[in-house]
Amino acid sequence: MTPLSIIIPVKDEEQSLPVLYKELLSVFGQQENVEMIFVDDGSIDDSYDVLKSLQKKDKRITIIKFRGNFGKSAALNAGFAKAKHETIAMMDADLQDDPSEIPKLLQILQDGYDLVSGWRRKRSDSPVKRMSSYFFNRGTVFITGVRLHDFNCGLKVMKKKIAQSLNLHGELHRFIPILAAKMKFKVTEVEVIHRKRRFGTSKFGLERSWRGMLDLLTIIFISDYATKPAHFFGRVGLLLVLVGGAFDGYVTFLKITTGSTQDKIPLFLAGMLFIVVGVQLLSTGLIAEMVAHYLSRDNAGQKDLDKYL
Repeated sequence: MTPLSIIIPVKDEEQSLPVLYKELLSVFGQQENVEMIFVDDGSIDDSYDVLKSLQKKDKRITIIKFRGNFGKSAALNAGFAKAKHETIAMMDADLQDDPSEIPKLLQILQDGYDLVSGWRRKRSDSPVKRMSSYFFNRGTVFITGVRLHDFNCGLKVMKKKIAQSLNLHGELHRFIPILAAKMKFKVTEVEVIHRKRRFGTSKFGLERSWRGMLDLLTIIFISDYATKPAHFFGRVGLLLVLVGGAFDGYVTFLKITTGSTQDKIPLFLAGMLFIVVGVQLLSTGLIAEMVAHYLSRDNAGQKDLDKYL
């Protein structure tokens, strides 16, 4: 078995943890080259005590305890930093992810991929959750161009280099495959079993949808335009200048040819507003480009080069 670090964020899963540990044992047995990193993300039940009792029985277990609830992205960051092995698996602690699927994902990873994500084709969730997830995934494919069916499956395996390249915050853990793909890593997915929740309730509600959309816009900007911000601001700014110029040109043409603006003054003012905002965006893009240029020059060197190798 490939040396493996399994990272498992935990939030109020005291009932699930003993069952999950038994399942992990059934898959990996007593293999010394498999470590299990549990990150207690501010649980208010007895999850930490359960983890401590499991750790006494198995030295391969590492526990990271947060002083409060900082979210799944922070938990994964902490696990990535602690991982010792070059191959990393991540899964949820609620028993909906099946540990027996991990070897299948590892086999795909060995076929030349850098990240393999699970695809919950047959989801054991409520109709509302399945529907919202469907639209979210289809919209994400349309916006990013990364063609996967299920971006937010908790079950993934990846090379450590990807984990070291990620800087997760907010809801960005939902977009790990996109971040990896935008960094030119080879990403794929494979269908996995998705089970019904046995204990407790879901920690995520529909209120996270709007946060996810904002983070999706963040992903697009930092992955596609972080080193060329002028392309983003310039594209939008130039469009506004052209539209505003067309509006004002049309009103000016009417004034010259007919002697009257024909009550098109609001259109003329809208054109002026578009031009002013467009010029501001163009200027913002140029300033951002200068900042990016100086930062890239100051950070040049082997450490900066590593992210491209």
